[in-house]
Amino acid sequence: MQSQLTQRQQEIVDFLRTTQRTSGLMPSTREIQHHFGFASQTAAMSHLRALERKGVIQRLANKARAVIFPEELDRPQIVDIPIYGRIAAGRAEDVEALREGCISIDVASLGMRRPGRAFALRVRGDSMIDAHICDGDTVILEMREPHKGDIVAALIDGETTLKRYLITRGKPFLRAENRRFPDLIPARELIIQGVYIALIRHAA
Repeated sequence: MQSQLTQRQQEIVDFLRTTQRTSGLMPSTREIQHHFGFASQTAAMSHLRALERKGVIQRLANKARAVIFPEELDRPQIVDIPIYGRIAAGRAEDVEALREGCISIDVASLGMRRPGRAFALRVRGDSMIDAHICDGDTVILEMREPHKGDIVAALIDGETTLKRYLITRGKPFLRAENRRFPDLIPARELIIQGVYIALIRHAA
């Protein structure tokens, strides 16, 4: 049985639930600190530890946002992610960024954490087949800064494509996962639109 919460603890629980519902992510300890005007993140962490002791939340070590409510462990985490137009996994080409609707996914079944700023794109072409991304697949991407070696959706010189993001001598470029396709080196610009986090393959 959970112990009774103090007024401040209840306010923090309400803030956790509201933020998770509106953004899809739990707030970080820094965001909790700023919202409640705590002098430091340590105060926010102390409140979270107290809530954990009372069984209201569960926390995972060394993660900024790894707070979950116990009831979430027993139910699927279904998230609606917007789907935009097809992306070329081939030669770079123009892609209309038109929303085609949403796809509902159970993030746990895909081995994902609950995504925040995520979107989906349908793949056309076979330049990423050696990374097991095939024509007709749907890829889930997250809007964040890429790391070297990430698979990304990128706008390169005005055209969008799905490729691996690499850096040589401080200069970024894109590489296919198919030897038949050349590297793509930006002449003017390279803008990362999203980083690949999961794949959905539709049955034929």
